[in-house]
Amino acid sequence: MDILSDLVKLLIPAGLVLYGMYLTVKLLLEREADRHRHDTRNHYTEAVVPVRLQAYERMTLFLERISPNNMLLRLGGSSSTVLELQQRLLQEIRDEYNHNLSQQVYMTQGVWDQIQGAMNDVTMLINQSSGDTRPDAPAIELSRRIFERIIQKDRQPTADALKSLKEEIQTMFM
Repeated sequence: MDILSDLVKLLIPAGLVLYGMYLTVKLLLEREADRHRHDTRNHYTEAVVPVRLQAYERMTLFLERISPNNMLLRLGGSSSTVLELQQRLLQEIRDEYNHNLSQQVYMTQGVWDQIQGAMNDVTMLINQSSGDTRPDAPAIELSRRIFERIIQKDRQPTADALKSLKEEIQTMFM
């Protein structure tokens, strides 16, 4: 009986010490895991956020560059007929789009869809406006017709996509 009571006297303190060590090691491992998650999050922020911001900046520039107002100011004087200007405007949109196509991986699908929709709206605006004029008419006629359609709709075709892009950027920092 003395051996059993001596064994219990040894096992209870040893068990308590072992349980205390278990809790200490568990706490240390949890803290180390938290520190690792924090370091990983910081590394992500340092590496990915600047690249994503650059992608948003490039897509903002894309939307501004394909905005009819800006395109017509930039390219309007380089063509003599409606057909030439139409082709030049559409080529400019395709070139800008192809140059920025890879940026879609850094933004949500909804914003990317809106950017594509804006591009399609601008393309449709150009094609519809050129359909209202003779192909051999002076290029200024196409410019005038595009501006008339924008005034009729009372909004830029790229405005909604640009707004969504800005809102998504804001959510990154909130």
